[in-house]
Amino acid sequence: MAELYWLQRPIAHRGLHDAAKGIVENSVSAVRAAMGAGLAIEVDLQCAAGDMPIVFHDATLDRLTLETGPVAARTADALSSIPLRNSPDCILSLPALLALVNGHVPLVLEVKSTWTRDGKFEANIAKMLESYKGPVAVMSFDPYSVAAFREIAPQLPRGLVGERFDDEPYWSELTLWQRLAMRNLLTSAFARPHFIAYDIKALPALAPFLAQTLFGLPLLTWTVRTKEERERALRYADAMIFEGIAP
Repeated sequence: MAELYWLQRPIAHRGLHDAAKGIVENSVSAVRAAMGAGLAIEVDLQCAAGDMPIVFHDATLDRLTLETGPVAARTADALSSIPLRNSPDCILSLPALLALVNGHVPLVLEVKSTWTRDGKFEANIAKMLESYKGPVAVMSFDPYSVAAFREIAPQLPRGLVGERFDDEPYWSELTLWQRLAMRNLLTSAFARPHFIAYDIKALPALAPFLAQTLFGLPLLTWTVRTKEERERALRYADAMIFEGIAP
């Protein structure tokens, strides 16, 4: 998709957050800080009750709020009233995020998969994005989630997130074959992504290189946190998703 030129610029990971300043990841303050700097923004969408999206990274509330328990056990409305730890902000809803950004800067939504393959979560996200006029893309580690967006909203830019997948306990829901296929982007055959987002620690790597050079897919890399990683990102990728450094 030639129009994805807007993705090829520095992207603030979970917004331009800085916990020392009370600017928490994926918060209103982090989004506003990134917008103020003219940066594209990446945030996470976690699945709340009823397969509804909420702007949040973790599957549980424990790390980022004073509440406990799974995000999926509460409605998006209930979650959006929960204050973030050490922050003036509450958890951000997707409609509130879209109203805040309002097309001023590019927006990349990382969809935290439910691994159910039923497409309900993706359908709810796509519906909320239907009337959004600004540059926006979705991406996920789960190729079936990306494939669901392909079916539900084929014109919505979609990306496949990749890494080595060598942390077996972390990816315990995946078989060895699935992890190998995802590492080598073989799942692109049915996910049909418009771009790739690959772990900076795994670059350079053959699969993202081929996707970039043979198929013309923009290559983003995450999460760039050091000067050395920034230099590697400039060498091998079209854009970086960064935090904690000047882009």
